[in-house]
Amino acid sequence: MSAKLRLDQVGMTFRTANGAFQALAPVTLSIAPGRFVSLIGPSGCGKSTIFNIVAGLLEPTSGRVLIDGTDATGTIGRVGYMLQKDLLLPWRTVLDNVILGMEIQGVPLKKARQRALPLLRRYGLASFEYLHPSALSGGMRQRAALLRTLLFDTDVILLDEPFGALDAQTKLQMQEWLLRLWADFGKTVVFVTHDIDEALQLADRTVVLSNKPTRVLEIIALQKARPRALADRDLDTRREKLVNLFRSLKQPVLHKEPVA
Repeated sequence: MSAKLRLDQVGMTFRTANGAFQALAPVTLSIAPGRFVSLIGPSGCGKSTIFNIVAGLLEPTSGRVLIDGTDATGTIGRVGYMLQKDLLLPWRTVLDNVILGMEIQGVPLKKARQRALPLLRRYGLASFEYLHPSALSGGMRQRAALLRTLLFDTDVILLDEPFGALDAQTKLQMQEWLLRLWADFGKTVVFVTHDIDEALQLADRTVVLSNKPTRVLEIIALQKARPRALADRDLDTRREKLVNLFRSLKQPVLHKEPVA
């Protein structure tokens, strides 16, 4: 299967007052269409740098970002990108926040609203359409932000710890809600998290990243059907493997080309 998203020897070195700082060693990673892939690693290991490069917000020092085999390096608008903060505009209604990406793409306002309204009602935001973000709970705000990202209508969606600020119960509900959207829309999702259990519950593949300069340590595959029980023996085995990988991060890392 050809890759939907491919990082081809992508490296990033920043120039600082103290000299050059290598954030990413050349990273090669291929992600198949429709996959749900999580990125997990130590704080500050470069996950957000990878996302900013994929989104075209940073130009890598070396290498290319390919989408459907086409060079998209430094190109904005080829992927949907959602940060941990929902960044909803307080003066706009929920509906008009959700259609923001379509407006930017030039979709007429009436047509954008007509497209978004059924989705708001289908995915748990019925009766909230004409309220402002201040009236919503944290989980509801994240739902609106995720729908806005999906309606930007790209095949690849980048989610940077979207549930990190939520309480445990809301987080669980949002994970289940996200999997429903993923199944319905068929997008390729790349999901950054610091939570091992979240990575194992959601993703087809978990990509483990090293300390800086960032390399891919290993890719852990999990094909079990969802929802996945935390007490599952297969998850226990992979959880133990992830924990041991993080414990070994100070050891030398052998780099090989991975395929997710």
